[in-house]
Amino acid sequence: MRLLRMMPGYGETLIAEGDPRLDAQREALVAEFRRQLDDGMWAAVPVSDGRTGRREALLVTSFEEIPAGAERVLFWPRAAGGGAPA
Repeated sequence: MRLLRMMPGYGETLIAEGDPRLDAQREALVAEFRRQLDDGMWAAVPVSDGRTGRREALLVTSFEEIPAGAERVLFWPRAAGGGAPA
C-alpha cells in the first residue's frame, strides 16, 4: 500500500509505503495516515467497478475503513474559506 499526497504542480508525492499485513509496516502506515488527517488533509481510496470500469473515490476517516487490497490512499488539503463561521 502506498500513501500519496496530492501536491499542486507536482501531482502525487509518495509519503509512505508498506505492507499492512506486516505488523511493523502496518503501525508505520497507521501513524502516517493519522498524521496526515491531523494536519487537516482529506483521505480517499480510488476504487473501480470491475463490470463497468467506472472509477470513483471512497472517502475514509480511519485506517480501518480502507478496503482490503487497496493499493493506494490519496491525501489532499481541505479547501480554504468557503462557508460562513458557525
